[in-house]
Amino acid sequence: MRIDKYLKNSRIIKRRTIAKEACDRGRVLINDRQAKAGDEVKVGDQVSISFGSEEMKIEIVDLKENVRKEDAEKLYRRI
Repeated sequence: MRIDKYLKNSRIIKRRTIAKEACDRGRVLINDRQAKAGDEVKVGDQVSISFGSEEMKIEIVDLKENVRKEDAEKLYRRI
């Protein structure tokens, strides 16, 4: 699954276009490498997202195309 789509499905970032912009600006890292919006992620990957002065680190636990709001946090684990 593409990283921009994953960030939207897991509700870490509200919109896919915003997730794409974050990737394009170098604010998203996959396994300590700068991510492009089209980069594929898999279970076990570690993702780091910079929100201004804060940084969020997660590990991907599950990949799903359709996710209910209540189940979105089950897709990742904070590190």
